[in-house]
Amino acid sequence: MKKNLAVILIMFISFCGYAQKLDVKKVPKAVKDAFKQAHPNSIATWEWEDANYEANFEEGGKTMSCVINRHGTILETESSITASDLPANVKAYMNQHYKGKKWKEVAKIVKANGDVNYEVNVGTDVLFDANGKHIEKKEEKGKD
Repeated sequence: MKKNLAVILIMFISFCGYAQKLDVKKVPKAVKDAFKQAHPNSIATWEWEDANYEANFEEGGKTMSCVINRHGTILETESSITASDLPANVKAYMNQHYKGKKWKEVAKIVKANGDVNYEVNVGTDVLFDANGKHIEKKEEKGKD
């Protein structure tokens, strides 16, 4: 019982530390300006993610997010996509290694340097490069 309680407590602390909601007043001007320049018609809700700021918003009917450092540099932009938008290699890998698992979220991530990654969340984030080659699996830190 004590062990289960400790695990739950650790998970709760991890969740609280991973992505904390922020009042827009606490977001630096450089960060807000960078977001507004990139997405002038969108309104963001803000979170603190690791040492950066994350803007969550809707644009063009898609759920999106931008990770922006404190200097106002957009590090990456993530857009929700459908499974049919994934490269064939991604679908094949997922069907082989995660057969029967529900795909909770499918996204395209564009890094600041233009590199593209794809992410499929099955309780774990499974990442792929632009060609659909598996590159990493990241355990979730309390994020649904």
